[in-house]
Amino acid sequence: MHELAICQSLIDQVEDIALERNAQSVSLIIIAIGPLSGVEAPLLKNAYPLACIGTVAENSELVIELLPIRVKCMQCGSESEVLPNKLICKKCGDWRTELVSGDEMMLMSVELEKEKTEL
Repeated sequence: MHELAICQSLIDQVEDIALERNAQSVSLIIIAIGPLSGVEAPLLKNAYPLACIGTVAENSELVIELLPIRVKCMQCGSESEVLPNKLICKKCGDWRTELVSGDEMMLMSVELEKEKTEL
């Protein structure tokens, strides 16, 4: 299951962010995944708690936003949202398209918790 390795890499990145900002813990991580990224969102969600054990993100929530697939037509220049198995232009129907989005996995935001100081 490569989703566990992806989660571990994500947690490494989040731990670096928390360290840079002197955070004690992480409460929320939001990522965006395209359908052509090769990452299965349900498997990633299941692997996440395992990857978090013993880290600053141990009690955090993972939110996964699903991104659409967008292509740009090389013939007419328009952009359209398409299905994974039908990467054709919705405006002119041409098959010569270029992928604009839908194959990415991005860390969108991290919610950090800092130690509260008393006044």
